[in-house]
Amino acid sequence: MQVLLVEDDEMIAKGLKYSFEQNKFDLIHKMNVKDATYFLKNNKIDFIILDISLPDGNGFELYNKVIKKLNIPTIFLTAKDDEETVVKGLELGAEDYITKPFSTKELIARINRIILREKKNLIIEAKDIKFDIDKMVVYKDNKKIDLTSLELKILHLLFININKVVTRNEIIDKIWEWTGNDVNDNTVTVYLKRIREKLQSDLIITIKGIGYRIDEE
Repeated sequence: MQVLLVEDDEMIAKGLKYSFEQNKFDLIHKMNVKDATYFLKNNKIDFIILDISLPDGNGFELYNKVIKKLNIPTIFLTAKDDEETVVKGLELGAEDYITKPFSTKELIARINRIILREKKNLIIEAKDIKFDIDKMVVYKDNKKIDLTSLELKILHLLFININKVVTRNEIIDKIWEWTGNDVNDNTVTVYLKRIREKLQSDLIITIKGIGYRIDEE
């Protein structure tokens, strides 16, 4: 998946490029309105991260004059977090905004959520497993897999973060949020073991000492 970053801060761009490549995104960087406009007229792109304040103009104008016509999902990236700026960006048609300083992990998560939302049927497929996000149903070779409510939520968490690691601590926090029960590291291991046994698939990759990941083929 190709993502265009329009941002004049080279340090931000360099950091994002590394993180996005680790998450299997191809990040292309342009520093101003002119270069971004030329690139968009001559290339196809899947997603745009657009800074509002640029050396030769602003992101609002670029979005309104060029990007909106191309119907490319866009997140505004800005140091401004006042209500008027935020509302203007969303009213123009952008999917979301994020303010500086920001978490790269959060930005990638937001992009993944928007991508999933853009898919018409919201069915994610990885290896021999399909997850119907709308219906919250899991299939293996088109046969429904019976999972408990909590197992389903854990697998859903992994699927909506496809191609990126979900840490064990994140899963522990989510289980507490969903159930109100305190759990430990061993609890996560038990749940993942049960999910794997029911799926009968090597879909879920263990990142030793960190967490788990599902890769999209």
